[in-house]
Amino acid sequence: MNIAIAALGMMMLAATPAFAVGFEQVVVSDPEGAPLEVGVWYPSEAPASPQRFGLFMQTVTPGGAVAGRGLPLIVVSHGTGGSFEGHYDTALALAEAGFVVAAVTHTGDNYRDQSQVGRLYNRPRHIKVLIDYMLASWQHHDTLDPSRIGMFGFSAGGFTALVAIGGTPDLATVGPYCAAHPDEWSCRMLRERKIDVSANPAGRAAVAPNWVHDPRIAAAVIASPAVGYAFSAEALSGIKIPIQLWRGDSDEILPHPNYAQTVYDRLAVKPEYHVVPNAGHFAFLAPCSASLAVMVPEICHDPAGFDRAAFHQELNPAVVAFFKAKLPPHP
Repeated sequence: MNIAIAALGMMMLAATPAFAVGFEQVVVSDPEGAPLEVGVWYPSEAPASPQRFGLFMQTVTPGGAVAGRGLPLIVVSHGTGGSFEGHYDTALALAEAGFVVAAVTHTGDNYRDQSQVGRLYNRPRHIKVLIDYMLASWQHHDTLDPSRIGMFGFSAGGFTALVAIGGTPDLATVGPYCAAHPDEWSCRMLRERKIDVSANPAGRAAVAPNWVHDPRIAAAVIASPAVGYAFSAEALSGIKIPIQLWRGDSDEILPHPNYAQTVYDRLAVKPEYHVVPNAGHFAFLAPCSASLAVMVPEICHDPAGFDRAAFHQELNPAVVAFFKAKLPPHP
């Protein structure tokens, strides 16, 4: 199934002229927290060239003119301890296909600042703030079609996407789950850092967080969603939009079947589901540069025989094809 979807994606891309990619980094005001760091990729006809991008290189035209009108918007949420850079190759593929992509670095849960790791209630709110900014304040907001918004989320970003599109988790399930699965990575992390994810922003566990949903999101790609077991079938019943769901069958961080599989089983409308053979948890992150592999080998290591770069030649066209098929058409 994966090969067929990738082939469909590549045929659709072949039928559509590829754009160059414009890129800019912006800072978005958050009325309830520190400003948000955001990367924006978009279709452009200006000449592109290789540019340093953190520990990566990307071929873009910094600040180039936007090509097109009525463009679809994809917002991206990274995993625990990540940043807006983590899925840059998928963002490039989407921008080349005519999408605007805005990826946020979640304050307090990124590689520089992990003071709010496990405080999941802010993440969906960040997505709403980001969409508000892109539609009203981004300098090219008039090129966007507000009816054509999608979301990509990985790991904790997958959890974020499930909430943003209408899911309501019960974080009171985390304690009992971790008591039964104390050796899982996420449970060890919460225990070692003394994090109570069931506490609301005021620190009171008795009051559930006010989860922020955003009905403007019309389709979602979700990879290896964290805390999937916290969503009951009833908690997912409000989700009506199309979903493309991914997991690696060798995920060592969020092991089968309590995460992506549980979400799949409990969704009333079944998503397009991809199980990637021999893929570990971090397979959905951009292929690592040599310098990144030295700095954080744990997120660059894949199971023996798995080729992340080759997999992304399948993943990225499939993501593009899904959003092209499932977002409303350009009027």
